[in-house]
Amino acid sequence: MDKYRHWLVMSVVFSAVCWATISDDLFTDDFFKQIQQRYGEDRLEDFSDWRDTIAEGSTLSDMDRLHLANQFANRRIRFVSDNDHWQKSDYWATPLESLGSKGGDCEDFAIFKYFTLKAMGIDESKMRLMYVRALLINEPHMVLIYFENPKAMPLVLDNLKTQILPASQRRDLKPVYSFNGQGLWLAKAQGLGSNKPTSGGTKNWTDLINRIENGE
Repeated sequence: MDKYRHWLVMSVVFSAVCWATISDDLFTDDFFKQIQQRYGEDRLEDFSDWRDTIAEGSTLSDMDRLHLANQFANRRIRFVSDNDHWQKSDYWATPLESLGSKGGDCEDFAIFKYFTLKAMGIDESKMRLMYVRALLINEPHMVLIYFENPKAMPLVLDNLKTQILPASQRRDLKPVYSFNGQGLWLAKAQGLGSNKPTSGGTKNWTDLINRIENGE
């Protein structure tokens, strides 16, 4: 099966999913003990910095939050393919797994940024995970996009280019479809889609949420 078709089948989104929340309640003493046991003492600093980054972002404007979360993820997580990192052809890592293992692929970067920004207070209706084709490398790719309002040109948060740019300036990306916890949008223009999401079930996303809720 073509990988785009596989992703579309696996990612047709999920309106009924109960969303896990990353908040101050997560970062308890027990949490850091579990992180140390699971990933080692040397990983504690990154998790402490993540907690502080979320706390700082909760006081900022959306634009400042975008830059803070994008910079944090791109600096603290290194790119590594699912095959090399997880010995699986397609694996969606939770934010804890990506930061704890200090690695992930494009999907993991986008997922980490999504949940970090959501924890900072950005409304999920302003964010979508978007599948694109990266034309310069001719490969499927995932980015996070942000809409100030439904009619605004979206901004693109990417691990290939660290600068946040409007979708109109990312001619190297060909949109395919985007989604969040509210539905799926098929791309009709540069970074845009229908105003009306479709919904359904998805194994990958449901599995990801379940693992986040279980503390993975």
